[in-house]
Amino acid sequence: MPNILVVDDDEELLALIKKFLERYDYDIDVAVSGTEMDAAMANKAFDALILDVMLPGEDGLSLCKRVRAASSSQPIIMLTAVTETTDRIVGLELGADDYLAKPFDARELLARIRALLRRSMQHRHAAADKHPGLLFGSWRLDLAKRELRSTDMTLIPLSSGEFEVLLAFLEHPQRLLTREQLIDYARGSAHEVFDRSIDVQISRIRRKIETDTRNPEIIRTVRNAGYIFTMPVESTP
Repeated sequence: MPNILVVDDDEELLALIKKFLERYDYDIDVAVSGTEMDAAMANKAFDALILDVMLPGEDGLSLCKRVRAASSSQPIIMLTAVTETTDRIVGLELGADDYLAKPFDARELLARIRALLRRSMQHRHAAADKHPGLLFGSWRLDLAKRELRSTDMTLIPLSSGEFEVLLAFLEHPQRLLTREQLIDYARGSAHEVFDRSIDVQISRIRRKIETDTRNPEIIRTVRNAGYIFTMPVESTP
């Protein structure tokens, strides 16, 4: 039974989300503030976190940044009444994996949660059995642990979304990939997301693996076409 923490100051909405998701065998905890979120996470491990942007005191974007700094792979879905693309980009820049604008259909939230958890589990088991590690240059991506490490074993934190996008590149190296293809490979063909989110994830990955982010050599942009992961990739135990 997956454990999900939902943080929102709308207690009526929290009650509705909790009741709906529990019908599908999810264990749901709720919090109305960052303080309550901290207390919940201190006592329990959660498989995913759903964060409202507009919260009293510390807002959801700040909470997302703080959670991501402590947990590199925990899936985070942001909820907001604001639909501006800029606000979505900020959330993704801070490490959120998905974004859902209010008002939303509870079934769409369920689908987003299922997709995030399914991808995490599938890659952790099936992909790890196929090739437990992928080497490129001075980096190794551990598929079982969902970790990126340099040759000196320094851990490079990746959000769940960054991991999926990087894995998509490593499974299709030295090929032009459009934004649409990257969305399909990283999130599934049924997942609709605006193109800019892929750019944000790639920008975050570049800051972690490129020597010069202004002139990236590993993930190159092909103007008006997409991206190419330029390095050869090898499987390793």
